[in-house]
Formats: sequence, C-alpha cells, structure tokens
Amino acid sequence: MTTYLGAEERPLENGWTMLVTEAGRYATARDVHRPAARIPAPVPGTVASALAGAGLFDPEKPHSLHDKDAWYFRSLEGEEPGPAVLRFAGLATIAEIYLNGEIRLSSSSMYQAHDLELVLTGKDEIAICFRALEGELARRGPRARWRPGLMDNQGLRLVRTTPLGRMPGWCPEIHPVGPFRPISLIRTESDGIKDLSIRSSLAEDGTGSLLVSLILPEDAKDLRLGCDGRETAFTLTAAGRWQAKLSLPEVQPWWPRTHGEPKLHDITLDIDGKRHSLGLTGFRRIEIDRETDGQDFALFVNGTRIFCRGAVWTNADILRLPGAAEDYAPWLAKAAEANMNMIRIGGTMSYESADFFRLCDRLGILVWQDLMFANFDYPVADEAFLASIDTEIRQLLSATQVSPSLAVVCGGSEVYQQAAMLGLPERIWKTPFFAEVLARIVSDARPSVAYVENAPSGGAMPFSPNSGVTHYYGVGAYCRPLEDARRAGVRFAAESLAFANVPEQETLDRHLPVAPVHDPRWKACVPRDRGASWDFEDVRDHYLGDLYGLDPARLRREDAGRYLDFSRAAVAEIVAETYAEWRRPKSTCNGALVWTLQDLQPGAGWGVIDSTGKPKSVWHALKRAFRPLQVALTDEGTNGLDVHLLNDTTAAREIVVEVACLREGVQPVVSGKREMVLAPHSGETIACTDLFGAFFDTTYAFRFGPPSHDITVARLLDGETGAVLAEAFHFPQGRKTALHPAELTLTLHETDEGWMLEISTSAFAQSVHIATETHDAEENWFHLAPGTSRRIRLRPTGASEEGKPAGTVSHLGSQRRFSF
Repeated sequence: MTTYLGAEERPLENGWTMLVTEAGRYATARDVHRPAARIPAPVPGTVASALAGAGLFDPEKPHSLHDKDAWYFRSLEGEEPGPAVLRFAGLATIAEIYLNGEIRLSSSSMYQAHDLELVLTGKDEIAICFRALEGELARRGPRARWRPGLMDNQGLRLVRTTPLGRMPGWCPEIHPVGPFRPISLIRTESDGIKDLSIRSSLAEDGTGSLLVSLILPEDAKDLRLGCDGRETAFTLTAAGRWQAKLSLPEVQPWWPRTHGEPKLHDITLDIDGKRHSLGLTGFRRIEIDRETDGQDFALFVNGTRIFCRGAVWTNADILRLPGAAEDYAPWLAKAAEANMNMIRIGGTMSYESADFFRLCDRLGILVWQDLMFANFDYPVADEAFLASIDTEIRQLLSATQVSPSLAVVCGGSEVYQQAAMLGLPERIWKTPFFAEVLARIVSDARPSVAYVENAPSGGAMPFSPNSGVTHYYGVGAYCRPLEDARRAGVRFAAESLAFANVPEQETLDRHLPVAPVHDPRWKACVPRDRGASWDFEDVRDHYLGDLYGLDPARLRREDAGRYLDFSRAAVAEIVAETYAEWRRPKSTCNGALVWTLQDLQPGAGWGVIDSTGKPKSVWHALKRAFRPLQVALTDEGTNGLDVHLLNDTTAAREIVVEVACLREGVQPVVSGKREMVLAPHSGETIACTDLFGAFFDTTYAFRFGPPSHDITVARLLDGETGAVLAEAFHFPQGRKTALHPAELTLTLHETDEGWMLEISTSAFAQSVHIATETHDAEENWFHLAPGTSRRIRLRPTGASEEGKPAGTVSHLGSQRRFSF
C-alpha cells in the first residue's frame, strides 16, 4: 500500500453508529430508513463488542451473527474539503463501503486492507454494510476431496475469514464481524511513496546490509538512506525507481531474548533535506538445518542453533479482535517473562497487526507465522482465489518487512495432516499450492524468512514426530507415558502439551464460581476435539493419577480443593519433565511450542495464562523450564541420573553444580559438586556418579535392597556470588512417596524492589503455592528443598493498591495453609 510520509493520518474512532438487520433487508445505504434504531459502535471493534456494550449480546451465551447484516455509519461533516484517502485496515468479512449513498468499494476478505481515494466536500457520510455470511457459507464451490470436522461449516474453506468463533469445543462461538482494524482518514499533499521495499540482512562475517527501494511520484533531487550512524545516496534507475544499498560492517545483530540482545536500529530516509523515519529494524540471519538426510528441522539465528520454546498465540480478546500495542503488550510481556523466545500464530487464528511484530522485535521473541489455511481442501485452482491470496500475503509481509522477529512463514496448519489421517494418498494433499505457489510469494516478498510448507509436515506421514515439523501430543492428548517424549524422537513441535489447565482459585472465584467438573458451566469451558468421547480434562486426570498414584474421580468427590491443586501441580510437573528431556544436549528436539499461550474465556482452558491475564501453574513451570541458564535431570535407568547444564547466553559463565540425594525429604545420603565454566551457547551432561565419585543407585534401577532416598536435588550456582540460578528435582520412587508434611516458615519484607516473601522449610515441600488476592507471586508452584529459603517478589495486581500483601502458602504434602 502507499506510504504517506509526513501526512496527517487520523483514526476515525469516534462517532460511529450501528444498525443490525435481517439479511438483505436493505439493498444499498440509500435504502436505510432514517432515523433507524442505531447504537454506538466502537471502531476498531466488532458487531459483537458493540452489541455487548449495549446489553444486546452475552459473550458467555453468544448467538449467531451469520444471518444478520450490520450497517455502520459515520458523518464526515465538517472535514476540510479536498483530496483524501480512507484506509480500511481490516473488515470482517463481506463488506460494502458507501460514500454519500453510493457504493465505492467492496471487500470479500478479512485479511486485506483497502485504500479509498476520494474528494471530500465537507458534508459527507460514510456507510459500511457487513453482509450476512450465511449466503457465502452456503455457496457451492469446487468439490472438496476431504471434509474436516474441526470447523462447524464446510463453506469456510471458500471465504477468507478466521475460523475463530467457528470451532466448537475450541473457543467461544462469537462470530467475528465488523471493522476490527482501524479506519483512518489520511490528508496528503503529495501522492506518497509507492511500492516501498525494505530488506535487511546479516552476512556470516557480521556485516549488515540494508536495501531500500521505492517509487516517488514527486520530483526529488536528493534522497539519502541512513542507519546505525552511516548513510548513502539513492540512485534513480531507468525504470523510475529509487534504490539504495547501505553496508554496515560489524553492526550489532538482533538476537532472540534467550540468546542475546534484540538490538534494533532506526532507518531514516532524507528527501531533499527533510528526514523521515522508516521504522526500526534488526539485522539477523535465519536458516533451517534439515541435516544430510533431510529429516531434521533446526532453526539457526546468526549461525547459532536456537532451541525454540514458547507457545501458540490465540487472540488478545475474541470479543473485540483488537490489534493495538496496548492490547498485545500484557500477553507478550508475560511470554517474555516466562523466557519464551518464540510465539506461533497458527492457521486457525487470524493475522495480527504490525504492532504485534513491533513488540516482538523489542522483546526478542521470534514469530512463527502460519498463513491462514487450516485443515480444509482449498479451491487452489481458482484464479480469483489465488489472486486474492497473493494480495493477502504481500500485504502481511509488507506491513512487517522491517521486523526481525518474523522468522518463519508456514503455509498453514494441519492441511497435510487432515487429508493424510483420512487415508488419502500424498498426491492428493501435497499440492504445488503449498510447496511452490506460497513458497514463491513468500520468497519474493520477504526472502530473509524461512518457509515451511505446512505444520505438521516432513515425515513418512506428515504428522510423524521423528521427522520435520510435528504437532506432538503423545504426552498429552494421547495419554502416552512421559518417556514417549524421548521415544518419539521429536525434531520440532510447532504445537504440543495441550491440557485443560486450571486457573488460580482467585480467577475461578470471581469468574467461574461453580463446582469443578460436575457443573455444566465448568465443562462448557473445557476444550475438546469435536466429536471426541473425551476432553482435555480427562487427559489431565490421566496424568494426575499417573504422577501421584491417586484416583482423580475420588479425590474430586471427597476434596475438590485438593483435586484442583493436584491438577495444577500435575501439568506443571509434566511440562517441566518433558522440556528437561527435550533440552538435554543429546536430544533430537530443536524446539517445542505449548498449545496455547492464553485462554479465550474463564475456565480450565488450554492457555498457560488465563483469560484475565493471570498466569497459571503451568506458566510458572515453563518459566523455570525455559531459563537460558538451566540445570535439568533425566532418568537414564541403569545408566543412572544425568545432570544437564545449559547456557544459551552469549557469555561464558563460571558456575558450580551441586547434587544431593535426600532420605525422607530431609537427610542427605550422598552429595557432590563441581566448579566449571559453561561456554556460550553450549550444553554439558554429567553423570551424577561422576559428581559423587562412586556408584550410587540414584534412579533406584538396580534395587539392591530398600530405596535409600526419595528425592534428588540439583542446583546451578553462580560461580562468583553463590546465588542459585536454577534447580531441578528427581523422584526415584515417584512423587507420591515424596509428599512430606513439611512445616513452612514465612517472613514478609518490604524492600526497595517491593514486597518480598521469604519461605523456608526443614523438610522437602512439593509444589509450594502462594495464594493472594491483591498481589501476584513472581514465582509459584515450585519445590522447596530443606535447609534453603526462597525470596519471592509479590507484585501488586492492577486493581490493588500498594498495601501490605496478605495471603496463604500451601504445598501438596500437607493440607495446612500457612498465613502471611
């Protein structure tokens, strides 16, 4: 789209009204009766959010919007007469735009932006009609070769709109309709810059390169490109295109947050002495390594292998579908705090705005971007469809072209898998559309990103976890033992580890105060695959029983509170143990993303953060599992217990590793330690017996007599200060045996950094939980070894004052709650 440097651009946020009618009641804007019953409507926003604001729509009991037309109106009276541009950044989905009663533009894709050039008179009115989608969904197209069960209407494959709101069991059925992205009025004194192309890259020798080209309709004599304290002149080609290439030797590169600094540089464009900013960019190199056999999948950034960890994004608010930085920031800040270095926007979601990528740029979070294709057999032979897709993708990549965070563009989600699981041969589902057409568009528009055909893809079957990209649910939906995380030989999991994650009790008390599991209102918020006889709460219950030797149904009947606490602890333990396996130096796994980052409604959803923005137990576990400086333990059977030390950072670290085996959660029976230096971007594995200096049955694999210990504790200490950097735990007899009724000692301190809660114990305390309504604990659901103390920062919640915190601390080994 045209770039208007220095132009006045004003979002038309206020003054909109909305009228909802039966489908087809009014043919044009001139036919709408005045005055009609209209309600105020936020823009950007959706029909559902406007109706909810007027008390006409209940997000907890949504009704269909597919059979309605929605009319938006706004007066432009008083605007200065003259040429202008109306920019529509996103309209969902079948939209007609009228100016003074005359139709001026039509849109049939939620994923395309539009500019409407016009001459204002000072007495104008704009109207937008969002036509009922039911007619489009009923339209007949090319016959589908397979029919997925995920979506509630097969006609969605023919309409460029999000599946959000149309996947029963996955998300609330709130239909996305309306101007969900900004509508802006642009007043220009010139024609603006057209076809602006900005490409940054980083060579192997550390030299950055910035290539900028554009078409400038106005006459200009001197154009200069600047970045990182250097500049160069543009030249005008014979084709009338200005272009410049700037070389930046030894430029500071952009890194994912776990592996370095996400350094950004301002790009400037001087036109005849007038300076304009083209935005902030970063210089990095993205490569995919598939090994010599083509079966692997590892992401390299700036020549360094990155273990990608993070989560799959859903939406900042399914009612409003927002796209502003202030809407994204709380979620992405939580992702960054949890040491995530990648977020995936899946093909079952929707494209996010450039603000999303700008935040990820600053936070150092890589983005895996699926194109919006999921499960369906799309009409890829239709030329109009292909033309629309070409525009859609180029607009997305143009809007994010300076963003170093965009690392991977994927053709879509589970298209290959869906067809393959239905028994169709590869020639049916592996088409040139994903393998060639989309790849060509992405390569042409953004050559600095990696392209992946589909997620999953790459193996004998596209969903085989031991080759290419997979969606791994062996541990999880398929209830495989935790050992399956290694047995499956996972290479890269674009999604994994889905559970019905229970929110903190404070969230449940405020937003879902019903009996867990028994109440239908609770079950309505538990995700399930459509048509399945089980849901993801059943999956979580399976592992609760497996980890703790308890009957979840009985525990729920007899003590619902304890059941919820064990449920929260179980998922935290599963992700901790699984990522310890995947991150060990000799693992086949190069990355894994959790399904999903956030919930779309209150309840035990997939999200690691609940719909109010409060982290769940699993978020805290991931924060520890994702640490750049990490210690992990893995049970190697008769080979003993291995200690894995990881340093993702750019600096060498002097460290001390300590390991102790405890009897009855108190008494050390054997211990050892070692001082060493961890090289940058490296990992080391040490057998516990090497630290002990003699044989000891750490895994209780040989079983020569009764077990001598029930817990092994490993600590990673800073070699200079002695500060604990990370801890890991192993339970050779299972977690139930290690449930000790430890007494906790609590001390509350007020410091310059805020309130600190110090917790200590004389015996091992399993899954320690801090509960407070006024503050958020910076660490939670952690294990606490005897003879140590943990200082936890308590941060005031948004609704609380800076008063003294109060609450309780508990752990799984005791039903007592300790107050502070």
